[in-house]
Amino acid sequence: MSRHVVARDTISYVHTLDIATGKIDTVLTVRDHLEAPNWHPSNYLILNRRGRLYTLDLQTRQWKELNTGFATACNNDHGISPDKQWLAISHNDKSDPSPKPYKSVIYILPINGGTPRRVTKEVVSYWHGWSPDGKTLAYCAERNGNYDVYTIPVTGGEEKRITTTEGLDDGPEYSPDGRFIYFNSYRSGHMHLWRMLADGTNPEQLTFDDNSNWFPHPSPDGQWIAWIAYTSDEKQQHLYGKNVKLRLMNTRTKEIRDLTKVFFGGQGTINVPSWSADSRKIAFVSYAVK
Repeated sequence: MSRHVVARDTISYVHTLDIATGKIDTVLTVRDHLEAPNWHPSNYLILNRRGRLYTLDLQTRQWKELNTGFATACNNDHGISPDKQWLAISHNDKSDPSPKPYKSVIYILPINGGTPRRVTKEVVSYWHGWSPDGKTLAYCAERNGNYDVYTIPVTGGEEKRITTTEGLDDGPEYSPDGRFIYFNSYRSGHMHLWRMLADGTNPEQLTFDDNSNWFPHPSPDGQWIAWIAYTSDEKQQHLYGKNVKLRLMNTRTKEIRDLTKVFFGGQGTINVPSWSADSRKIAFVSYAVK
C-alpha cells in the first residue's frame, strides 16, 4: 500500500479552514504536488513535497525545505510531538532487505531538522499518532499480509499490535486525554470511523453513512473530530484525484456536519493531524490537474 503520490501537472492549493465560520483561506497555490499539512503552534505548516518535507510560514507565505538527513523518500504520514520539539516521519527505506515492495519505516528527528533516528524495526510502518505524554507512537503496519494498528515506545523497542480484525485498520490518533485511539477500519465491510480504548479494547463504530471515511483527527481541545470522506465507495483504498469533502463530528453529541463542499482531493489532502493549537482551524490541500 503506497502512501506517497506524485501526479504530473498537478496544481496544489494549501488552505486553512475556520470550523466556526466555514471561511477558507488559500495560503499557497503552486504547480507541484504538496501533501499532508501539520500545523505547528509557531504558525507554520509542515508538508510533503515529492518525498521531501517543507515548512510553509503562514504569515509570509514562504516555504523552504526541512533537513531530514538521509530520509528523502518520505511519504505523507508525519507529525509533531506534543512538546513541539520532535517530528515523526515515515520514510521509504529502500536499503531495508525486506522483499516487500513498500519499505516505510518510522523515524523521529528534531523539529527544526537533523538526523533521523529509527523507531520501528519492521516494514511496512506508517506513523499516525503521538500519545499526549509523548512516550508512545501509534501507527498502521502491515505484518503477515494484514494492516493493523500498532503502538511502540518512542525510544524504540517492541511494538504492540492492538487491532486484530481482518481488513484494513488505519489512521490511529490518540484523544487529547490519552484515553482513546481514533482510527478508520474496513471491518464492517465499509470504511468507517471507529474509536477504542488506548489498549485496543472496547471498539466503537462512529460513522454509519455511505461515504468512505478516513483519517479521524481529534482537535487539541477534544471537542471535535475532523476527517476526509470520499463520496464514492473506495473499498480499502484512499486514492488521489477523487471527489471528497471534509466533515466534523462533535465528540459529545456525535452530531456530524460537512465542513466543505465536494472538491478534488483524496490521498494527501489531510492524512495527518492538521489542527491549529486553538482548535479553531484545520489545514488541508486540494488539487487540480492541468
